[in-house]
Amino acid sequence: MSSSSPSALETEIFQYIDAHQSDFIEDLKGWVAVESDSVQPELRKEVIRMMALAAGRLAVLGATVNSVNLGSQQLPNGQHLPLPPVILGELGKDPQNLTVCFYGHVDVQPAKKEDGWKTDPYTLTEINGNLYGRGATDNKGPVLAWINAVETFRALKMAMPVNFKFVIEGMEEAGSLGLEKLLEAEKQFFFSDVDCIVISDNLWLSKKKPALTYGTRGNACFLVEVEGGDKDLHSGTFGGIIHEPLTDLIALLDSLVDPTGHIQIPGIYDSVAALTDEERKLYESIEYDIEEHRNNSGVTKFLYGTKEEILLHLWRYPSLSIHGIEGAFHEPGIKTVIPAKVIGKFSIRQVPYMDLSVVKQQVVEHLENVFSKRNSPNKLKVSMPLGAKPWVADVNDPLYKAARRAINTVFGEDPDFIRDGSTIPIARLFQTVTQKRVIMFPIGAADDGEHSQNEKISRHNYIEGTKVFAAFFLEISKL
Repeated sequence: MSSSSPSALETEIFQYIDAHQSDFIEDLKGWVAVESDSVQPELRKEVIRMMALAAGRLAVLGATVNSVNLGSQQLPNGQHLPLPPVILGELGKDPQNLTVCFYGHVDVQPAKKEDGWKTDPYTLTEINGNLYGRGATDNKGPVLAWINAVETFRALKMAMPVNFKFVIEGMEEAGSLGLEKLLEAEKQFFFSDVDCIVISDNLWLSKKKPALTYGTRGNACFLVEVEGGDKDLHSGTFGGIIHEPLTDLIALLDSLVDPTGHIQIPGIYDSVAALTDEERKLYESIEYDIEEHRNNSGVTKFLYGTKEEILLHLWRYPSLSIHGIEGAFHEPGIKTVIPAKVIGKFSIRQVPYMDLSVVKQQVVEHLENVFSKRNSPNKLKVSMPLGAKPWVADVNDPLYKAARRAINTVFGEDPDFIRDGSTIPIARLFQTVTQKRVIMFPIGAADDGEHSQNEKISRHNYIEGTKVFAAFFLEISKL
């Protein structure tokens, strides 16, 4: 697709956004200043304050705003803590227009200056074109960019190209408590006339080249518990005459994956979709720096040597990672103890079309088979306490084509079509519950450091991201 020039209408919109970028940055500064950390109970009142600010911002646009009360959560200590409301906003009801729903969140991960921040995390600070602050890219910046784009049409007294709906929450970083229940309750009401849902809660793969995300891996987390006697034992008194639980566990963990990264559980790859020529071609043009990724990891060598093989194994093939052992002695020094019970922890990042229940059955059968061959009298227990499903969309969907055209108009190049190796449950949740099409449309760059120290969004990405959303509205209106 060759680069397309902005229309006269788009040029007028882009000029307005450029002229008002200082105002848009001031708005972001005000939002970043709110310590809306949903993880720490003592900051819940700040999250609730942030929700009120966001609701007010939508009301100024002229949207009707419903702040839905989700009740409270019970903490492990028995205390009940109010959940922040979820904002359902609506702007425009023209039956001739398509209705686009935007999802975002305005809560953030914990942050303290002493964690290694160069600046105060709750004071938006511009350095060399980057806007540093907690929530700048995850997710306050993208939420505001969308709102700024809507506001631009209003300020220029232009007809709204589409109807808008907003779902803004304040518990995403703490598991989106209550959201699924709300979506279920509203699918026949709030979502009944929605044509598509846009999520901008992830990043590009590159620092400079825009991307559209069309898939994420799921995650199945497992505990494998081996229990011997009812107490820890001295290795001088019992070493060499008993079946040690930790020895059993290490053998079980070692059976899961080989040195090439191939998962050794029988049948685990059976449901993985075959790679088509069309999809393989998507990988050829993707901007991805192997050396930079390797240097960021601190390792000397990856399992694969080409861009295509690395991305395929990060995105569309399952992987298995071992995370830890509970019950084993891990403090400094030596303690000659034989632990009575140990629990190994591992996860499988599964991909479409792997079924969680089938994966669990395959894992259990494999571990029980390996364990039986050891003739150990110890007790084995395998469980899957957490399972999140993968998500994939069709890159040929008109929605993705519209986003591609908008990106081409603003950035002068086609985006990379990427998947995400991690799990973003929200895309799958919206698609499954509402049965509407979902697109993941990031505006943040690969080096924005969401969840990390010195989180930022560049001025360029924030302002051009506002333009690309505005261009997207116009492209959607043509569908």
